Amino acid sequence: MTNSLFSLFPGRITAMPLATNAKRLSSVRTLVLAMSLVLLTGCGAGPNAPTRLITQVTDGVEKMVGDIRLVHILLVKQSDGSAVLVGTVLNNGDSPDLITNLTVNGIPAQISPSMLLVTPEQPLIFAGDSANALAVFPSINVQPGRHVTLQVTLRNAGSVKLDTLVRDRVGEFANVGPTFIAN
Repeated sequence: MTNSLFSLFPGRITAMPLATNAKRLSSVRTLVLAMSLVLLTGCGAGPNAPTRLITQVTDGVEKMVGDIRLVHILLVKQSDGSAVLVGTVLNNGDSPDLITNLTVNGIPAQISPSMLLVTPEQPLIFAGDSANALAVFPSINVQPGRHVTLQVTLRNAGSVKLDTLVRDRVGEFANVGPTFIAN
């Protein structure tokens, strides 16, 4: 009596042709590779993947608080140790809102005009050729490239803290400085 499986189950077990084995192995390898690519590229996370939803295209940060949208917010360090706010504040609501407080690391801003009203028709633009508002933070003495906590408080929308980058006054920010804005 032989102990081979062929003799115990005659006609039941047959050797698989080598070509079929290679095709199955190739199919399994292809499937594993495809699944690995889906998992490694993050495509498996779907349309709401965090990396797919990034819209920030500048050094500045963006944040929503109520109907108010803060866009491209950053600070530019001045030679005297102060910093000037750069960015835009938009009102997506139906009624105006008022910025009641701007602080960096607890230091309040010197602002112009004296009331920073954000209306649905008119954005507040800090710094640049079309600026209609100015906020200077005196003596924050933070090195460019560092981040500071900017707190923006609005009468209706509430308060928000932003982890804001401090840039040096060079390149595209060379002309950013404390210039008077008429009330």
